[in-house]
Amino acid sequence: MTVRVQQEDFDLAREMKAMTDGNHNVGGLCSFVGLVRDMNDGDDVSAMTLEHYPGMTEKMLERIEAEACARWPLENSLIIHRYGRMEPGEQIVLVAAASAHRQAAFEACNFLIDWLKTKAPFWKVEENDHGEASWVDARETDDEAAARWSDKKQSK
Repeated sequence: MTVRVQQEDFDLAREMKAMTDGNHNVGGLCSFVGLVRDMNDGDDVSAMTLEHYPGMTEKMLERIEAEACARWPLENSLIIHRYGRMEPGEQIVLVAAASAHRQAAFEACNFLIDWLKTKAPFWKVEENDHGEASWVDARETDDEAAARWSDKKQSK
């Protein structure tokens, strides 16, 4: 089980291999990679900057990961979240879950990204092609996605 908050990019293939190396109990490995888009709500985006409070952010991500591990029988899990300035096409976040069975891996991965979107303490500023910057508000659709996990408790 791993949580990392870092400025540098990550290698998806290497991270996936590390999650399963030597563990033959893993029957399903599910991952999600978030990328910087070049558009948000119809406006062009030329760059995005993510800010966070070191220490506080890692603790929250560890809590989110621990909750996933409590809900599903995971063999391994991973959260990597980047911060700093990124341009369209760059990777922002990776979540992954490995389990003996695919359903647990799918659900845990989905849970991890839904809760990251609503509970992780990151602040996002987007820049447009004219050099103007604006803070990005939380989305109601992210809250709705995360809410579906509030009432659910998965059985192991």
